[in-house]
Amino acid sequence: MDMKGYQQYKEQSINTMTQGELLLLLYDELYKRLSLAEIMLEKQDYPVFENAVDRSVAIIEYLDATLDRQYPISKNLAQLYEYFTYELGRVRIGRRKEVLAPVKSMVSELRDAFRQAQKSGDSGK
Repeated sequence: MDMKGYQQYKEQSINTMTQGELLLLLYDELYKRLSLAEIMLEKQDYPVFENAVDRSVAIIEYLDATLDRQYPISKNLAQLYEYFTYELGRVRIGRRKEVLAPVKSMVSELRDAFRQAQKSGDSGK
């Protein structure tokens, strides 16, 4: 497989996505990383666990940095992202699955809400 061609295809796909599609892609990746962290914590594979948590935090920080602060919901999302970051810090330091599960659940709910909003927006066109 031509990796350069694949990379170009991947970049072109991302460049042609709508903001809503990119947001869902980020939430899907965040959920995937949190799931990986959960699995690796159970397997006691701590380097992979820590990397998954670190990548999750990086995604959350990106989501926070790209919020359009002119909307009232942005303040609520910023606070939620701050909470996620704090809790994931606790997860990473303490390797505590019981702290990870609620964050993963809230991310899933938020992702589903954005997915539903995206569908509603698409059907209104």
